[in-house]
Amino acid sequence: MPDAAIAAPDRPWPVELTFQADAKSLKAHFDDGVSFIIPYELLRIESPSAEVQGHSAAGKKWVAGKQQVSIVRAEPVGRYALRLVFDDGHDTGIYTWDWLYRLGRDQDRLMEAYRLAMTV
Repeated sequence: MPDAAIAAPDRPWPVELTFQADAKSLKAHFDDGVSFIIPYELLRIESPSAEVQGHSAAGKKWVAGKQQVSIVRAEPVGRYALRLVFDDGHDTGIYTWDWLYRLGRDQDRLMEAYRLAMTV
């Protein structure tokens, strides 16, 4: 019997990613049957980069004014992630499949937290 601490849990894997430039969104289909449409704005404001996330939960930085941001390039990072290049020059975030899934799943809550932070 495998050690539970060593055995990797099943994780959703993307089966199709479609960048929709006109809609400014990423359509992501995962092998668990779940699909998301993730706005580019959310991808930018929730970039997994240290520049945005900081080095701790308290270090998170909110990035304003990204409603019209576009993605100019997506580059594979091994078999586990993408590096997205935005038209505002941001290019340091590595978007793992887990990160993309979380953004899709939690996008309403994340956007609400962002809007609240921008009004303070």
